[in-house]
Amino acid sequence: MGLYVNPGNFAFREAINSAVYVDKTALISYTNSVLNTKQKYVCVSRPRRFGKSMAADMLTAYYSHGCSSAALFSGRKAEREKDFATHLNQHNVIRLDIQQFLESECDLETFIAEIEKTVTEELQEMFPECRGLEPGIRLKTALNKIFIQTGNGFVFVIDEWDCAFRVAKNRQDIQKIYLDFLRGLFKGQDYVELAYMTGILPIKKYGEHSAVNIFDEFSMIDPAELAGLFGFTEEEVHELCDQKGIDFSEFQKWYDGYVLNGIHVYNPKSVVDVIRHKKFKSYWTGTETYEALKIYIDLNFDGLKEAVISMLGNVPHKVNTRKFQNDMTSFKTKDDVLTLLVHLGYLAYDETDGTVMIPNQEIAHEFLNAVEEPGWDGLIQSLKRSENLLINTWALNENAVAEEMQAIHNETASILKYNDENSITCTILMAYYSAKKYYLNPVLEMPSGKGFADVVYLPKRNINRPALVVELKWNNSAKGAIAQIRERQYASWIENYTGDILLVGISYDEKKGHQCVIEKHKKMI
Repeated sequence: MGLYVNPGNFAFREAINSAVYVDKTALISYTNSVLNTKQKYVCVSRPRRFGKSMAADMLTAYYSHGCSSAALFSGRKAEREKDFATHLNQHNVIRLDIQQFLESECDLETFIAEIEKTVTEELQEMFPECRGLEPGIRLKTALNKIFIQTGNGFVFVIDEWDCAFRVAKNRQDIQKIYLDFLRGLFKGQDYVELAYMTGILPIKKYGEHSAVNIFDEFSMIDPAELAGLFGFTEEEVHELCDQKGIDFSEFQKWYDGYVLNGIHVYNPKSVVDVIRHKKFKSYWTGTETYEALKIYIDLNFDGLKEAVISMLGNVPHKVNTRKFQNDMTSFKTKDDVLTLLVHLGYLAYDETDGTVMIPNQEIAHEFLNAVEEPGWDGLIQSLKRSENLLINTWALNENAVAEEMQAIHNETASILKYNDENSITCTILMAYYSAKKYYLNPVLEMPSGKGFADVVYLPKRNINRPALVVELKWNNSAKGAIAQIRERQYASWIENYTGDILLVGISYDEKKGHQCVIEKHKKMI
């Protein structure tokens, strides 16, 4: 047993002995199915705290010659698979955590050589019968010699594979050298039985250097069949709640929101921390600080701040993820930044309609922390006004709503630069931020009657609140907005869906400021 070649099962043993353990051994069924096939190259990218390292430790414990793990897998899901016993502790494993070799920028020039040196030294000790494993030999050369002379192949399990791209953000030379190292280690090599890599980012796109393109990638953008194997599924969280006597609905409110291939996935670290500490709150800052998020949302790309505001208002934002270069520096548009935030776990991606949104209350707290800074002046004050504005809307207090809207306008003018109807829409979403407690995601331009209502809020099930049909006018009158709602029958589409309906007309005139008219909708008999 070595540190890197055929290591033990200590890390996985710790995981299953912990106070909270969820069985994710079904992953082994997939890796066994691709073992020694053209699909043997697997790269899984997930945000921090989503169980990537635990999965790597599990695969190491299962495949490694260096330990006996039958007892650890007894009763687990993987044990029920027909080929489970065939591969249990029957393979040579090389287990690497790249972060151990690359703790800071000081290691950038030497970390690859250090990996090759430490691993080849262990190979020399474990295969003394093999000829030609002299000191200083390249790792891929040593592996080829062992394979040719003994027939032994290797399972590679590499954690934090993308660490180089995070530490060497601005060193493209180092990034390319690292990709060349991985390409040489894996591509076309007969000694590879399985190469399993995991990290935060998908594989970096570098033209010809994306030649690590032999890997099938499973990411937060495209999780494919591994969607439910990383993070805790809704069913698994529900079961934990039943076991521990915890309110599942609170878990949903705080931590639900990542939906991968139709499967609701929860952040394991947050779930475990709630169970351990008996308190619902944001646990994100335990491993990630809001400064990391702030750096990205402060980038001055056109429309980025408006996108953040709309998502704080619970509205998904359309995004093109295809041009993202899978690194933390090559940003050309706001879509690149938003795509990175998906991979970092700050946003959830809906593959069906190509939109992103803030997934849950935990992450919303991190966004709110990040915008309590210069450059976002007035936003927090505006969001704090939201509850009063909502109460005044329900009370049909038109003057109070108009005054609150005017105040929000003044507080956020530097962010939104009020000059069009899109800016008014952002203001409305910000103003009704508190609506997320009582309403489903607001629908923008809902097709209703003979046209499109600007914003519609439908109450959540079992919430006794009126639906809101909001029409916005720029340099026009609030009365005209209400007249348009009535004439075009915007409320007719939802009459059978909900109880009471309020029609809300809001206008902004550069000279008169904000005006508001609110009416109760009279349903057609």
